[in-house]
Amino acid sequence: MMQTLPKVIPINELKNTAQITQVCKESSVPIIVTKNGYGEMVLMSIPLYEKTMAEAHAAGLINEALDEIDAGAQAEEGHTFFASMRERYGK
Repeated sequence: MMQTLPKVIPINELKNTAQITQVCKESSVPIIVTKNGYGEMVLMSIPLYEKTMAEAHAAGLINEALDEIDAGAQAEEGHTFFASMRERYGK
């Protein structure tokens, strides 16, 4: 799957808030705002932000688990893990 590149706009385009809001809602990638040719900030819709943050959180949890395994922790089968969580937390 090919990744879509972020849209890049100069900061003076932020004057048209209605247009920028629409572009953010329709965009599946962040919008990079530049000032004097350099990246200044990033704009994105709330759903895109929530998705990005959830993916980053999941990646962090996976990396943490991999670090634990590298440090000697034993991997556990998924069904065994979930059964122990249900038993521990009663759900």
